[in-house]
Amino acid sequence: MPGMNEEGRRWYVVNTYSGHENKVKENLEKRVESMGLQDCLFNIVIPEHVETEIKDGKKINKTKNMFPGYVLVEMIMTDEAWYVVRNTSGVTGFIGSSGGGAKPFPLQKHEIDPILKRMGIQTTQLEINYAEGDEVKVLSGPFAGKQGKVESIDREKEVATVLVDFLGNATPMEVELIQLEKVEL
Repeated sequence: MPGMNEEGRRWYVVNTYSGHENKVKENLEKRVESMGLQDCLFNIVIPEHVETEIKDGKKINKTKNMFPGYVLVEMIMTDEAWYVVRNTSGVTGFIGSSGGGAKPFPLQKHEIDPILKRMGIQTTQLEINYAEGDEVKVLSGPFAGKQGKVESIDREKEVATVLVDFLGNATPMEVELIQLEKVEL
Protein backbone atom coordinates (compact mmCIF):
# COMPACT_ATOMS: atom_id res chain seq x y z
CA MET A 1 0.00 0.00 0.00
CA PRO A 2 2.10 2.91 -1.21
CA GLY A 3 1.87 6.08 0.80
CA MET A 4 0.97 4.28 4.01
CA ASN A 5 2.54 6.06 6.96
CA GLU A 6 4.61 4.37 9.61
CA GLU A 7 1.81 4.37 12.19
CA GLY A 8 1.05 0.85 13.23
CA ARG A 9 4.66 -0.37 13.05
CA ARG A 10 4.86 -3.15 15.65
CA TRP A 11 7.19 -6.03 16.43
CA TYR A 12 6.01 -9.62 15.98
CA VAL A 13 7.65 -12.96 16.75
CA VAL A 14 7.89 -15.44 13.88
CA ASN A 15 8.51 -19.11 14.62
CA THR A 16 10.98 -20.92 12.34
CA TYR A 17 12.58 -24.31 12.16
CA SER A 18 15.45 -24.23 14.66
CA GLY A 19 18.73 -23.51 12.89
CA HIS A 20 16.96 -21.94 9.90
CA GLU A 21 16.73 -18.39 11.30
CA ASN A 22 19.31 -16.91 8.89
CA LYS A 23 17.69 -18.58 5.88
CA VAL A 24 14.25 -17.30 6.91
CA LYS A 25 15.67 -13.78 7.31
CA GLU A 26 17.23 -13.98 3.83
CA ASN A 27 14.03 -15.36 2.29
CA LEU A 28 11.90 -12.66 3.94
CA GLU A 29 14.24 -9.88 2.81
CA LYS A 30 14.16 -11.19 -0.77
CA ARG A 31 10.36 -11.41 -0.75
CA VAL A 32 9.98 -7.90 0.67
CA GLU A 33 12.24 -6.59 -2.12
CA SER A 34 10.63 -8.56 -4.95
CA MET A 35 7.05 -7.88 -3.86
CA GLY A 36 7.59 -4.20 -3.03
CA LEU A 37 6.54 -4.47 0.61
CA GLN A 38 9.12 -2.01 2.02
CA ASP A 39 6.25 0.14 3.32
CA CYS A 40 4.81 -2.76 5.40
CA LEU A 41 7.83 -4.86 6.45
CA PHE A 42 10.69 -2.88 7.96
CA ASN A 43 13.16 -4.80 10.12
CA ILE A 44 13.87 -8.50 10.29
CA VAL A 45 16.08 -9.34 13.26
CA ILE A 46 17.54 -12.54 14.64
CA PRO A 47 17.96 -11.92 18.39
CA GLU A 48 21.65 -12.59 19.05
CA HIS A 49 24.23 -11.58 21.63
CA VAL A 50 27.99 -11.97 21.91
CA GLU A 51 29.40 -14.26 24.61
CA THR A 52 33.07 -14.26 25.53
CA GLU A 53 34.59 -17.67 26.21
CA ILE A 54 38.10 -18.45 27.37
CA LYS A 55 39.59 -21.35 25.45
CA ASP A 56 43.23 -22.37 25.85
CA GLY A 57 43.90 -19.10 27.71
CA LYS A 58 42.53 -16.95 24.87
CA LYS A 59 39.35 -14.92 24.79
CA ILE A 60 37.01 -15.93 22.00
CA ASN A 61 33.84 -13.98 21.16
CA LYS A 62 30.97 -16.15 19.96
CA THR A 63 27.66 -14.93 18.64
CA LYS A 64 24.84 -16.91 20.22
CA ASN A 65 21.19 -16.95 19.28
CA MET A 66 19.11 -15.61 22.19
CA PHE A 67 15.94 -17.43 21.10
CA PRO A 68 16.65 -20.37 18.77
CA GLY A 69 13.80 -20.91 16.34
CA TYR A 70 12.53 -17.33 16.43
CA VAL A 71 12.91 -14.22 14.27
CA LEU A 72 11.61 -10.75 15.16
CA VAL A 73 9.81 -8.83 12.41
CA GLU A 74 8.86 -5.15 12.59
CA MET A 75 5.88 -4.64 10.34
CA ILE A 76 2.50 -3.07 9.78
CA MET A 77 0.06 -5.98 10.02
CA THR A 78 -1.74 -5.75 6.69
CA ASP A 79 -3.40 -8.80 5.14
CA GLU A 80 -0.76 -8.90 2.40
CA ALA A 81 2.24 -8.57 4.77
CA TRP A 82 0.77 -11.18 7.11
CA TYR A 83 0.27 -13.58 4.19
CA VAL A 84 3.80 -13.05 2.83
CA VAL A 85 5.49 -13.69 6.19
CA ARG A 86 3.38 -16.75 7.01
CA ASN A 87 4.03 -18.30 3.61
CA THR A 88 7.79 -17.75 3.53
CA SER A 89 9.86 -20.90 3.33
CA GLY A 90 11.01 -22.00 6.82
CA VAL A 91 8.34 -20.05 8.72
CA THR A 92 6.07 -22.23 10.85
CA GLY A 93 3.84 -19.38 12.04
CA PHE A 94 3.52 -16.35 14.28
CA ILE A 95 3.71 -16.45 18.07
CA GLY A 96 0.68 -14.87 19.71
CA SER A 97 -1.94 -15.99 17.24
CA SER A 98 -4.95 -17.80 18.64
CA GLY A 99 -5.09 -19.89 15.47
CA GLY A 100 -7.97 -20.33 13.09
CA GLY A 101 -6.70 -17.58 10.80
CA ALA A 102 -6.51 -14.96 13.55
CA LYS A 103 -3.77 -12.35 13.25
CA PRO A 104 -1.14 -12.42 16.00
CA PHE A 105 -0.71 -9.95 18.83
CA PRO A 106 2.36 -7.70 18.64
CA LEU A 107 5.03 -7.58 21.33
CA GLN A 108 4.55 -4.87 23.94
CA LYS A 109 7.16 -2.11 24.29
CA HIS A 110 8.36 -3.50 27.64
CA GLU A 111 8.90 -6.91 25.98
CA ILE A 112 10.80 -5.83 22.86
CA ASP A 113 12.91 -2.95 24.25
CA PRO A 114 15.19 -5.08 26.49
CA ILE A 115 15.86 -7.50 23.62
CA LEU A 116 16.75 -4.72 21.18
CA LYS A 117 18.82 -2.89 23.81
CA ARG A 118 20.82 -6.04 24.54
CA MET A 119 21.55 -6.31 20.83
CA GLY A 120 22.64 -2.66 20.67
CA ILE A 121 19.71 -1.55 18.52
CA GLN A 122 18.38 1.90 19.44
CA THR A 123 14.74 1.89 20.42
CA THR A 124 12.45 4.87 20.36
CA GLN A 125 13.33 7.53 22.90
CA LEU A 126 10.67 8.11 25.55
CA GLU A 127 9.57 11.73 25.68
CA ILE A 128 9.11 13.20 29.16
CA ASN A 129 7.94 16.65 30.26
CA TYR A 130 10.09 16.92 33.41
CA ALA A 131 13.77 17.37 34.21
CA GLU A 132 16.15 17.06 37.17
CA GLY A 133 14.96 19.24 40.03
CA ASP A 134 11.29 19.15 38.98
CA GLU A 135 8.50 18.06 41.32
CA VAL A 136 6.81 14.87 40.04
CA LYS A 137 3.98 12.56 41.04
CA VAL A 138 4.29 8.76 40.94
CA LEU A 139 1.42 7.37 38.83
CA SER A 140 1.71 3.64 39.54
CA GLY A 141 3.55 1.08 41.62
CA PRO A 142 3.94 0.84 45.41
CA PHE A 143 4.45 4.61 45.78
CA ALA A 144 1.53 5.64 43.54
CA GLY A 145 0.19 9.06 44.51
CA LYS A 146 3.41 10.13 46.27
CA GLN A 147 5.21 13.27 45.16
CA GLY A 148 8.92 13.89 45.07
CA LYS A 149 11.77 15.76 43.47
CA VAL A 150 13.68 14.30 40.49
CA GLU A 151 17.30 13.85 41.58
CA SER A 152 18.59 12.22 38.38
CA ILE A 153 17.38 10.72 35.09
CA ASP A 154 18.94 7.67 33.41
CA ARG A 155 17.66 7.65 29.81
CA GLU A 156 19.41 4.40 28.96
CA LYS A 157 17.65 2.44 31.73
CA GLU A 158 14.54 4.65 31.40
CA VAL A 159 14.40 5.31 35.16
CA ALA A 160 14.59 8.38 37.37
CA THR A 161 15.83 8.67 40.94
CA VAL A 162 13.16 10.55 42.86
CA LEU A 163 13.44 11.82 46.45
CA VAL A 164 10.16 10.86 48.11
CA ASP A 165 9.12 11.69 51.69
CA PHE A 166 8.96 8.32 53.45
CA LEU A 167 8.39 8.34 57.21
CA GLY A 168 9.72 11.89 57.44
CA ASN A 169 12.91 11.21 55.46
CA ALA A 170 13.74 12.15 51.85
CA THR A 171 14.25 8.65 50.46
CA PRO A 172 15.74 8.11 46.98
CA MET A 173 13.89 5.55 44.86
CA GLU A 174 14.16 4.45 41.25
CA VAL A 175 10.98 4.84 39.25
CA GLU A 176 10.39 4.10 35.56
CA LEU A 177 10.16 7.32 33.53
CA ILE A 178 6.75 6.33 32.22
CA GLN A 179 5.40 6.11 35.81
CA LEU A 180 6.07 9.79 36.53
CA GLU A 181 4.21 12.99 35.74
CA LYS A 182 5.30 16.57 36.33
CA VAL A 183 3.45 18.41 39.08
CA GLU A 184 2.44 21.93 38.07
CA LEU A 185 3.01 24.18 41.06
